[in-house]
Amino acid sequence: MNGSDYYVPAAALGIAFFFRLPGLLRRRRDPMIRSVAGLLLMSGAGFALAAPPTITVVNRVVGVPNVSAPLVYAILSVFNTCCIVLLAYWREGFGAAVQRRVRRWFGACGSVVLLLAVCFALGDAPVERLRDLDTYYASTPWIREMIVVYLGWHIMIGVVVPAMCWRWSRVVDGWLRAGLLTLVAGFAFSTGFGLAKAVAVIARWAGGDLDFLSTAVAPPLAGMGAVLTTSGFLLPQGRRLATAWEAWQTYRWMGPLWRGLRTVMGVPTPTSWWEPFGSRLLDRETDIHDDLLALAPYCDLRTMTARHERALDDGVSPDDAWAVAAATMIAVAITAKESAAGSGEEPQETGTAALGAVLGTGTRGIARISREYGALRHDSVAA
Repeated sequence: MNGSDYYVPAAALGIAFFFRLPGLLRRRRDPMIRSVAGLLLMSGAGFALAAPPTITVVNRVVGVPNVSAPLVYAILSVFNTCCIVLLAYWREGFGAAVQRRVRRWFGACGSVVLLLAVCFALGDAPVERLRDLDTYYASTPWIREMIVVYLGWHIMIGVVVPAMCWRWSRVVDGWLRAGLLTLVAGFAFSTGFGLAKAVAVIARWAGGDLDFLSTAVAPPLAGMGAVLTTSGFLLPQGRRLATAWEAWQTYRWMGPLWRGLRTVMGVPTPTSWWEPFGSRLLDRETDIHDDLLALAPYCDLRTMTARHERALDDGVSPDDAWAVAAATMIAVAITAKESAAGSGEEPQETGTAALGAVLGTGTRGIARISREYGALRHDSVAA
């Protein structure tokens, strides 16, 4: 694998972490949020630091040959621990028993990281190896132990987690089941990486040479495993993403009516882009409600009724006909208010009943009316 084989997934995981960063800053005390962020960060850092060009740079900067090895091993060990911790939170919540188990897992991971550092410090690895350190130093005292500790932890996690995921996937469905099965596949690849490395090391102990398992077979397995594992943890959030996408569409569809009403009421239309999206949607809907109530004296139920009947005669579906009629009444009312503001005339009509029906349609109904209003404004400009 060349550098790009490592840097491309590292960049993708870095982008995913970047998009999770606002949520992490807002809810930094949430263990689930922290675990997901840690998973993405450790996975991306593992890819970036495991790339041969990065290994060379780190070794040169630190001034110690092969110092990248315990660093990469430590990061991947933390990544594996984040996986099992996130799965525990995911399945059992944040109760006291889970927190105790999580502390034990992190304590065990800390011991692994400490052992990696101690073994490397006690060992002697003077020849820089960018791709085959595991097999080259397979029989070197203390470096050998470092490799065994890392592979042992990796394979153990790779067996425990998919077994848990498989049992759980049999009693759930939907996005959660898809995520769990993806995790099973991801850890199968990850375990395959560890086993390939282990077989190559054992072959060296026995006087054989199966180095290709470590240098050619294992790295692609690791890359696929990390991508699938991260995807598996993110997949169950598909329902949340679908809800967010629906909210964004609704917010965007409300735009034409919101801007039209804000303009005729003489109110500026600033947007607080830093606010959570749900808050922006609620603010926009509230503004539309308030402005429509202020526009009530200029609304005419007869205009709405006539447009509704005409739309039905044209073959428009009842729901679409109602949205077109409501949008037409509002457009006419906005025009009437603009004319009255210039002439000083008092409004003659009252559309309280019609507006009551409009406001009673809820968020999606108002968004639909806004889309029709935008189409009417576009047609009038084009004409």
